[in-house]
Amino acid sequence: MTKPVSIELAGTALREGDEVVLARGSYQGTLGVFLRLKEDVKWADITERNGSVRSHPMVWLAHAPAATSECVG
Repeated sequence: MTKPVSIELAGTALREGDEVVLARGSYQGTLGVFLRLKEDVKWADITERNGSVRSHPMVWLAHAPAATSECVG
């Protein structure tokens, strides 16, 4: 079993399993789940909504906004 990782970058702590969004870069707005840091700790793997695991610069990542559940009607 791997030890959970907590990463803090620019005041934002990310943990394995956190919902993230690409806040910058060419894929801005992409949602996913934080997996792990790469060997170069300036990069991280995330699982994107389509199931793909991709690497992105840490400076592009931010916590995804919390979904709100509102009843309509």
